[in-house]
Amino acid sequence: MTADFALLLLAGVLAACGVYLLLERAIIKILLGIMILSNGINLLILAAGGPPGNPPIRGRGWDAHSTDSDPLAQAMILTAIVITAGVGAFILALAYRSYQFTTLDEVADDAEDTKIAKRSPTDAWSAPDRDRSDDHLTGSPTELGDQVDYDDDELHDGLPEAGETTTGSPGPETATGREGDA
Repeated sequence: MTADFALLLLAGVLAACGVYLLLERAIIKILLGIMILSNGINLLILAAGGPPGNPPIRGRGWDAHSTDSDPLAQAMILTAIVITAGVGAFILALAYRSYQFTTLDEVADDAEDTKIAKRSPTDAWSAPDRDRSDDHLTGSPTELGDQVDYDDDELHDGLPEAGETTTGSPGPETATGREGDA
């Protein structure tokens, strides 16, 4: 079997351009990247399907070809075209909704991802959602209970109010969270 070099080269160029556009931050460029990448992959599937041949219908012939063409590659390409059209419609809906909210065509950075990227990989205490009442050195829970500081501010008072447990509901437990310690 011989492969058509021009078809493979075109598939590679389309796939490379599609990946380049996928890495952009504009939603429309991401959509174009998906469409171009899909076309490149469809050409690759077509090239992998073998040389052209007779239609895969019994009794039909075409020119001087002695073999039938592979219908599986053609069916896979048609399926991929339908899936790509669905993904394209979904991304267009996302782009429209994003434009309604921000009037921009750009994908913004996530605030939580930025916080996680800034934290130290060796210091678990620097995690943005770390329970501030845990021991700073060992990470084990302390008597303060679950007091998460979502605003990254210092805790104002370390102990729960009188008659309140560590979960915030009144009960027989003491400030340590264990029954019978008074």
